[in-house]
Amino acid sequence: MINVTQVDVQNRGQVNRFIQFHYDLYKTCPQWVPPFYSDIRMMMNPNKHPFYEHSDADFFLAERNGEVVGRIAALENKPFNKYHQAKEAVFYLFDTINDAEVAGALFNRAFDWAKKRGLTKIIGPKGFSPFDGYGIQVRGHDHRQMMIMMNYNYPYYQDLVEGLGFAKEVDFVSTYMHRDSFKLPEKVHEISRRVKERGAFRVQNFTSKKQLREWAIPIGRAYNDTFVNNWEYYPLSDREIDFTLNNLMSVAVPELIKIIMYKEKIVGFLLGFPDISAALQRHGGRITPWGIVDMLRELKKTDWISLNGAGVLPEFQGRGGNALLYTEMAATITGSQFVHAELTQVAETTKQMRADLNNVGSDAYKNHRVYHKDI
Repeated sequence: MINVTQVDVQNRGQVNRFIQFHYDLYKTCPQWVPPFYSDIRMMMNPNKHPFYEHSDADFFLAERNGEVVGRIAALENKPFNKYHQAKEAVFYLFDTINDAEVAGALFNRAFDWAKKRGLTKIIGPKGFSPFDGYGIQVRGHDHRQMMIMMNYNYPYYQDLVEGLGFAKEVDFVSTYMHRDSFKLPEKVHEISRRVKERGAFRVQNFTSKKQLREWAIPIGRAYNDTFVNNWEYYPLSDREIDFTLNNLMSVAVPELIKIIMYKEKIVGFLLGFPDISAALQRHGGRITPWGIVDMLRELKKTDWISLNGAGVLPEFQGRGGNALLYTEMAATITGSQFVHAELTQVAETTKQMRADLNNVGSDAYKNHRVYHKDI
């Protein structure tokens, strides 16, 4: 018999059991990159995570004969629902053994949770912030997860959720680019040169984290505005922007952050992050002094980069902004230590960017699918 109970987030032992199950389930999986224990604890702490300033979440554990066999989080993102005039619940942190009964018991509890709040649809996986990663991975399981900027799951998850009647909402595709095969058409270089000469567009570069921090809030607001037409958009609060950017600063290399300006307005950006997955795997989600040193070393020696966050405000895409973005991408990929690049989780709804990526020699190699179900 499956017993599903709600986690008391004030009880450290219960919180630890919820978190630890994920590590136990994937401890022998070479493609999995463990999240930081502290990050998951933060998600479960209503007193610290900015999500709880406007929204709600609860966490559930499934047990059989006293052994944890699955988990799930149920969320109500109220600003998202208000902006989209929706009545959607969200699921996240869904992990289970390969057992349809366990998956069904977890989701039935999430369905009940949502119905009590007057919600009529459940969607996910979708997390607490824009960089938590979207979807259940349905393609590319043989490739290593890109740090903790996306989710990784066993292939059987797709069968479990689809067996419960979930259908596709939207796909997030990650594309691979090799330095030697990245081909930017000469026309794009020429457009980029011309718009720079005219003087209205320019690229803001950074040389220190101090300088980058001074721009953090404007960058975050521009990031939010750039994706206003995207499926996942909702208006982030200043504290949510600050929280997200502070987390990203820990792995940010200033020289890999590029901002596209039109006069004095931020209209686009390219956020590059050296892939420190190997170091994260070595330290198993723990933050220790030696682990921090190891991660800093990995920043300098890795030959992989994640481009997680690339975009131009819609009204500037046809005026030269996109050309500048892609020339900066080319410079990042071809003029640095990196041999391999991943453009991480591009929504299929960003049709122009998807088309552009096909034209410059990138190959879709991972796919994460967000699902929905009426309840």
